[in-house]
Amino acid sequence: MTAEPRTDRSESFGEALLGAVLDRAHELPPHLIGPLVADVVERLGGRCPQVLLQDYGQLRLVPLPGEGLVDGEPPVIDDSAAGRCFLDGVSVELPGEDGVRIYLPLLDGGDQVGVLAVTLNRADDDVRRILRRLSGLVADLLVTKHGYSDLFFRTRRGQPMSVAAEIQWSLLPPLAMIMPRVALAGVLEPAYDVAGDSFDYALNGDVLHLAMIDAMGHGLDAATMATVAIGAYRHARRLGTGLTEIYAFMDEAVAKQFGTEHFVTAQMMRLDTTTGHLQWVNAGHPAPILVRDHRVTGRLVAPTTLPVGLGGAEPEISALGLERGDRVLCFTDGLIEEHAAGEEQFGEEQLIDWVNRLEGAGRGVRAVARSLSHTLMRARGGRTTDDATLLLVEWRG
Repeated sequence: MTAEPRTDRSESFGEALLGAVLDRAHELPPHLIGPLVADVVERLGGRCPQVLLQDYGQLRLVPLPGEGLVDGEPPVIDDSAAGRCFLDGVSVELPGEDGVRIYLPLLDGGDQVGVLAVTLNRADDDVRRILRRLSGLVADLLVTKHGYSDLFFRTRRGQPMSVAAEIQWSLLPPLAMIMPRVALAGVLEPAYDVAGDSFDYALNGDVLHLAMIDAMGHGLDAATMATVAIGAYRHARRLGTGLTEIYAFMDEAVAKQFGTEHFVTAQMMRLDTTTGHLQWVNAGHPAPILVRDHRVTGRLVAPTTLPVGLGGAEPEISALGLERGDRVLCFTDGLIEEHAAGEEQFGEEQLIDWVNRLEGAGRGVRAVARSLSHTLMRARGGRTTDDATLLLVEWRG
């Protein structure tokens, strides 16, 4: 009998390094993620490791504290190598006198968790491969462990946060999702004081479900109403109901809890990611903007019904066939109605103008959504008297 060839199952250097993370991940306390990363980087021949997390205002990348990790001034996203890595989701290498500083995106399901930074004497393809895989494991660890600790919340806060904003941030899904057929990114302003605005989404099989809401009022009352509206939306969506039934369920939940004098404007959508067929229901919300070939082609103006909570008639479902690369921008009225004292509102024309400028650069949805929100905030003098939220969706085909 011919002997079967022996398969080499010995552990390679790279497998041993990544295995050190996997073997300890299950019972690893959140505050020991940093020391574990530092240990693996040192064994790889690296030094000065940093795990950089995006702050809630999406302005800076804040170093995660931990033994073995390097502290320092948080780099500004718009003006740093780390920020370039973060926005574009690609590795960035900066050669220097003491070696090469490498920045790697921490990606989880397309959402950008942060950036892993490390300095090496030199970098070859083997080292790059191990670092890419290490950054993927670290991203998964950060997402998995964040619910067990306040460490990551505290790290990301650049200023005090209102109770209402605390509620809204705990309610949100990841701010971005990048998948082969569909990508989306959302931004909430003011980040540390948002109250009534929120959005939600779910990719169930080939269908993307999403909703954007704006609860009347401000502060805790608005945050509570938004919580009920999003909770009702999720419940109805998970039952597998259609858009009209989802509207009815949300309408009843808000009315029962708050009475008919309170309401939430809402927009619910379904996108078939295989065909690009988009359906939506508008309940008193601003009409979305359609972007095609990186230019605004118009608004998705369609029949509307009353905001949820006011007992409106059964909504009419609108539909549109998207073309590959089309983007749909959903936003709340705070994005266009804000104005300085005695001055005109910011308005739709300025919004469309800035969308065209930013789309012309050919950036991904995360970069465009973030830049658009920050540009509009600067145009408002860095302040807003109302929540201003946007959600940008791209059908990639």
